[in-house]
Amino acid sequence: MLNRLLCYSDAADQYSHRIRFMLAEKGVSVEIVNVSAGEHPERLAELNPYVSLPTLVDRDLTLYDTNVIMEYLEERYPHPALLPTYPVGKAQSRLLIYRIQRDWCALVDRILDPRTPDANLLRKELRESLVGVAPLFSEKPYFLSDELTLVDCCLLPMLWRLPWLDIGLPRSAKPLQGYMERHFARESFQVSLSDIERAMR
Repeated sequence: MLNRLLCYSDAADQYSHRIRFMLAEKGVSVEIVNVSAGEHPERLAELNPYVSLPTLVDRDLTLYDTNVIMEYLEERYPHPALLPTYPVGKAQSRLLIYRIQRDWCALVDRILDPRTPDANLLRKELRESLVGVAPLFSEKPYFLSDELTLVDCCLLPMLWRLPWLDIGLPRSAKPLQGYMERHFARESFQVSLSDIERAMR
């Protein structure tokens, strides 16, 4: 029997990686369809008017915004829970995801954009920002949490790409480096990696 859950994914993209990591963490059976940047399968164009990645197909439902996909998977497959139980905790997690996107992931997108005039300035900005918050990673086993959450599912794929982006971290960022080493070794994270992503480190 064919998997009814299908995920169109870019094997090099941090947003597709978020979804693959989340699916692996929840142990969801899914068919991953790798789509190279600039290549748009006809079926994907039929399903998604923006032909964007990732795109998740669950029977007659098609979702193509990363945050919407993550929220849907969290509700559709509630175990293990990747958001806190109570509204305040959920709101705090969502705000952290917003800040990670705005402060760090958007910088990664700009660094990777060949139209960016001086990516080295952005590399320096991202590096300094991460070093500045590194002490926070010593407070809890996960990012500001005792359990893995959607916040980590957004953060770890971005951090995995640092060597690929030519961004190194100093010894003063040891708590952040420890966080990365612990969770990059996590089985679900390893399962989520594409061949392209494995080659980034």
